[in-house]
Amino acid sequence: MAKIAFLFPGQGSQEVGMGQSFYDQFDEVKEKFKAADEILDDNLSKLLLEGPGDELTKTENAQPALLLLSSAINDLIMKEGIQPDVVAGHSLGEYSALYAAGALSFEDAITTVRKRGLLMEEAVPTGQGTMAAVLGADEELIVEITEKITAEGDVVNVANFNCPGQIVISGSVKGVELASEQLKEAGAKRVLPLNVSGPFHSDLMKPASEDFKEALDKINIHSTEVPVYANVHAKPITEASEIETCLVDQLYSPVQFTNTIQQMLEDGVDTFVEIGNGKVLSGLVKKIHRRAKVFNIQDVESYEKFIQWAKEES
Repeated sequence: MAKIAFLFPGQGSQEVGMGQSFYDQFDEVKEKFKAADEILDDNLSKLLLEGPGDELTKTENAQPALLLLSSAINDLIMKEGIQPDVVAGHSLGEYSALYAAGALSFEDAITTVRKRGLLMEEAVPTGQGTMAAVLGADEELIVEITEKITAEGDVVNVANFNCPGQIVISGSVKGVELASEQLKEAGAKRVLPLNVSGPFHSDLMKPASEDFKEALDKINIHSTEVPVYANVHAKPITEASEIETCLVDQLYSPVQFTNTIQQMLEDGVDTFVEIGNGKVLSGLVKKIHRRAKVFNIQDVESYEKFIQWAKEES
């Protein structure tokens, strides 16, 4: 019998119209979208389905929109009696994972990621921070160069260990530019600037973490029903107190996605199911382990294909 991990994508996966086929076909998805609008006192569902794109891309909107879609699809899968053995998310996706694992109610999850998005936007004024993807460079080299530049006064940190040969850096505009130049000179194949609104998972997010801890103290975090592999250390966690600590640290710490997938493989996971818009995580899993069985569920067709497979497996 397969050992299944549910994976949930993070910011950058959003696009206008995502989830439309689910919305059209399932009344419970319509109800979930309506509930999100009522909880946030905002027309998030209209923005998600119709745009405009520049509004949806704002961190304070993209984060709850992605969580809304992932949690709605997760509900449909659970209703079919299909449960994950373990879960994880990429950055923002960790909140969808915690919802799927029973640690957060939908209301607490969506209000928390809206607050998280606002605090992240406020931490660094637009235009002062950025991120870039480094392709084809050695991990140790990237860490060495970013630490040296930061020590000299221009903040730049490793933000995401996505897969071997793909690492994201984050920090001040000058810090990221200096690191990009030095990495190219040192042999990196490519350094691609990312279209993001801030320097996520960098030291520049530390001021936001203090206010964010206060926000987390006001919600109910429960111990999980299945293990959640935490972004900050790639190990499974289940206890409520540990979850809160990891979520605060996650704001300014690198996402250990490569180690998370490798740890899951060591723990016997053989099937990875990406739940939400896009195929980013599915692609990363394949780069980490070419023979892994991978599904991505972002529309009704891919959902039905997975449900059929899962029922045949059981």
